[in-house]
Amino acid sequence: MKTVAVPEGYSGEGFFATTFDQVIGLARKNSIWPLPFATSCCGIEFMATMASTYDMARFGSERMAFTPRQCDLLMVMGTISKKMGPVLRQVYLQMAEPRWVVAVGACASSGGVFDTYSVLQGIDQVIPVDVYVPGCPPRPEAIIDGFMRVQDLVGQESLRRRHSDKYKELLNSYGIQ
Repeated sequence: MKTVAVPEGYSGEGFFATTFDQVIGLARKNSIWPLPFATSCCGIEFMATMASTYDMARFGSERMAFTPRQCDLLMVMGTISKKMGPVLRQVYLQMAEPRWVVAVGACASSGGVFDTYSVLQGIDQVIPVDVYVPGCPPRPEAIIDGFMRVQDLVGQESLRRRHSDKYKELLNSYGIQ
C-alpha cells in the first residue's frame, strides 16, 4: 500500500508545521471530482477505468458528478464537433475555480482521424487543456496515468497561481473573463 508523501515542513513530537499551499494542494490532489464529457469510444474506455478492474476511485476520484458546478476536473473523451464546441465551453465556464481539463484520446486532443470540416481539431481551440492522454482509444492505464498527472499539477499548484497575470492572460486568449 502506498501512502501519501508528507509535504515539506518542520515536525516535532506531536506536531507538524508546513505551508498552507502544501496542505491545500494535498487535500485537493486526493479529492478530485471528475466530470466525464464522453461522446464516443473513449467514453467506453473511461467506463472500464471506473469499473472494478481498474477502479480509478483508488486515486481519490470516488465521486463522479454530472453537473459542472460540483466538479473540478473536466475529462473530455471523444470526437467534438464544431457545433459541440460552444456547449463544451459553456460546461467549462460553469465549473468553479480551480478547474482542470484532460483531453482523453486522439479525437479530443487533435481531431484524430476525422480531419473534416465538422470536427474540432483539438479541444484546446475552445478551452485550455492541462493534460493530454494519447491513444485511439487510450487504454484504462493511460487514462489513469493522465489522471495522476493532473493530481501532480493540482498538488504543486500555488493558491495564488489562478490570480496571476499569466493565468489571466491565458484565459483572455480564449476569450474568458
